[in-house]
Amino acid sequence: MNWRGVFYLGSRYLARNRAKTILLISAFTLVWLLPAAIALVVSEVEEKLRSRAADTSLVLGHSGSALELTFNALYFTKPRIATFPRSEADELSQSELASIIPLYVRYTAGDHRIVGTTLDYFFFRKFAYQDGRAPVRPGECVVGAVVAEKKGISVGDAIISSPETLFDIAGVYPLKMTVCGILEPTGSPDDSAILTDLKTTWIIEGLGHGHDDAEAADKDQLIAQEDDGVIRLNASIVEYNEITPENIGSFHFHGEDGSFPITAAIVTPHGAKEQALLKGRFVNSDLRQLITPTEEMDELFATVFAVQRVVLWLLVAVGIGTLAIGAMVFILSHRLRNEEFQHLRHLGVSSATLRGLIAFEGAFVLLSSLVLAGLGLLAIAAVTPAIVERFFG
Repeated sequence: MNWRGVFYLGSRYLARNRAKTILLISAFTLVWLLPAAIALVVSEVEEKLRSRAADTSLVLGHSGSALELTFNALYFTKPRIATFPRSEADELSQSELASIIPLYVRYTAGDHRIVGTTLDYFFFRKFAYQDGRAPVRPGECVVGAVVAEKKGISVGDAIISSPETLFDIAGVYPLKMTVCGILEPTGSPDDSAILTDLKTTWIIEGLGHGHDDAEAADKDQLIAQEDDGVIRLNASIVEYNEITPENIGSFHFHGEDGSFPITAAIVTPHGAKEQALLKGRFVNSDLRQLITPTEEMDELFATVFAVQRVVLWLLVAVGIGTLAIGAMVFILSHRLRNEEFQHLRHLGVSSATLRGLIAFEGAFVLLSSLVLAGLGLLAIAAVTPAIVERFFG
């Protein structure tokens, strides 16, 4: 067999029929690439979500979707879930069965979620700082590494919360928060979060505010003065939209902290016995649920894998059909080339060389598609962590 002749004639034929060659290579590349890419992406997402869930024992929240509660408390999505009073989390903490970390995850600053919590959360996640410190008073915040990089933020800069609606008739102003710290990268949703204390998020909601001294207000701003000394002002009084050392004393809340809302609470039992007691306490509760994030991830990915199997079987069916069509194209193509092969035989080309020519063309298409599929998979593997980080991290 003349391999040099096989290579020369085969390459010339493929080049002359480049449209057919490119079409076959593209179709075969997708046959190999799509199932592998789907498995790769699902595996990356699973690893990302499960690692976060494994670090959190239990989550307390309002009754409803356990999965939405998990995503709110762990990944800071699903902000519109039902809330419950902080006092209920405090009562659970006083039972001495577990450590409790309340979370209020509802508002944003641009594309980044504002997470109201306590200093216990900073110790729980074992944060390290690129610069600065943890927040110690309302109006201060710590930003994740991704937030700092995207916005070019340094310690001492300010971030303004985003209003929920364009026109807020309730008069709740966006709050200007001072950045007091920047976290080291964690590879978790905390990188894209803005962490502050609960009082700051309650002020954003309008449950607390600060303004000029009521006793120094103009008469036209005064509605009434009660017998107990309480002064009532009208809406013309200007509220502060930034908490500073000079005006922090004027900020106050109308109501008890325990009655203010939180969306979730991270619950860390002191032991296996305590965990069993806690879970038993909420088994028959119609108002609250105590969930295990790892179990929710198991249910989620059981569904994902079931869907994945269906998709993969469909891709296998499509792939078999594509390979069959590709084989048919080769067969028809070579039948149409019978005259060409007859001329080659008359020129002295052996039957083995002709079979080698056919094999070369088929092998070129298959190997090219495998190489392109491999390169595509490497490219997908390179960008998948960033994409997963963007949506889940």
